[in-house]
Amino acid sequence: KRLDSVSRSPIYSHFSETVTGASSIRAYGAIQRFIEESNRKVDENHSCYYSSVVSSRWLTVRLEFLGNCVVFFTSLFAVLYRGTLSPGNAGLSINSALQITATLNQLVKGSTDLESNIVSVERIIEYTKEEQEAEWFRDESKLNESWPSNGAISFNRYSTRYREGLDLILKQIDVNIEPGTRVGIVGRTGAGKSSLTLALFRIIEADSGSISIDGVTIADLGLQELRSRLTIIPQDPVLFTGTLRMNLDPFNRYSDSQLWTALELAHLKKYANSLEAGLDHQISEGGDNLSVGQKQLVCLARALLKKSKILVLDE
Repeated sequence: KRLDSVSRSPIYSHFSETVTGASSIRAYGAIQRFIEESNRKVDENHSCYYSSVVSSRWLTVRLEFLGNCVVFFTSLFAVLYRGTLSPGNAGLSINSALQITATLNQLVKGSTDLESNIVSVERIIEYTKEEQEAEWFRDESKLNESWPSNGAISFNRYSTRYREGLDLILKQIDVNIEPGTRVGIVGRTGAGKSSLTLALFRIIEADSGSISIDGVTIADLGLQELRSRLTIIPQDPVLFTGTLRMNLDPFNRYSDSQLWTALELAHLKKYANSLEAGLDHQISEGGDNLSVGQKQLVCLARALLKKSKILVLDE
């Protein structure tokens, strides 16, 4: 049961990944490889499932035999001692013996269910041992509502790594970015471009050195305070199931006129006007009813609404 439960999860994960990347799989002609991979995972699970079923049948036969033996010997005892044993006690003994098979089956079923479900408990325990992020809020940090008012960023001999034991991905970065400037970071794959973004949003923490924004060291701030003041347009646009209005303004902070202005600046107003429901147009999960370009423009309009002093564009 335990092996069956453990080997079943990779099947679901593989199926989900295959459905999500179906177009890429067909484009690169990798259909057969994914079919073979799916068959391999199913075979592994079925080998565990078959063993579980066979073991269950094997044990059931022996439990039934054991239960019948108990009933037989109880009945034999009642016959042999019928002179000293009252009919009521004899009937009670035989009736209890008849129920022992069901009791044994329930005991075995409970133990196998426990063994199967304990996998979920193990996963929860693994999550509890994961290293947690920094505090979401810090009472001692008191920022002005307008921070960052300028948008000056300073990397002060900053170094970081993805986790303990790995090599540094950023080494002794020492750079000042002046307010109002546009900075492009280029380099080969693995050079650390995206790592700078992760460091700025404190998704990875500093190994040494620090990052300051308008003179405030970001390590002294709560994560919500820091991330809510910065804006990023990720490489893969992120949209949620809901209305266009909700995707532009998830916290309901802006008026309709501000939303339309942002759509106009993002060159998406014409498309929004063509929608029957306008701002209340329903967007499906992941924005599947929008083109890739339209999803990027919605993310751009959302970023323009914040009017943040620091805007990060990932590719």
